Amino acid sequence: MTFYKECLGGELVFQTVGESPLSSNMPERMKNCILHSTLTKNALILMGSDMVSEKGLIKGNSVSLSLNCSSEEEIKNCYAKLSAGGTANHKLEESFWGALFGDLTDKFGTHWILNYTKKI
Repeated sequence: MTFYKECLGGELVFQTVGESPLSSNMPERMKNCILHSTLTKNALILMGSDMVSEKGLIKGNSVSLSLNCSSEEEIKNCYAKLSAGGTANHKLEESFWGALFGDLTDKFGTHWILNYTKKI
């Protein structure tokens, strides 16, 4: 989440398991896990957690995060930062629907779709 804050800006807040009402029911090893993390910037709210099932984390391709940007400068800046250390799958380009569009996989394996619809 700190990487996403560096890329997108905004305010980042964490709540650990140990800081929550769940604390007394959880094993000691989980007290420092992040129960809730929230990155807020204007209308953007991105949430995350360290909490996974007992099977552990299984990375897959079932999730893509879509980011609608408010300017050409913002989409270019976000694309450059999010793709650093990752893969620029589809470089930013003009789309047939009148937007600047591209997608990437960040250094953590998360797929992102970025879009900026130009104002006409």
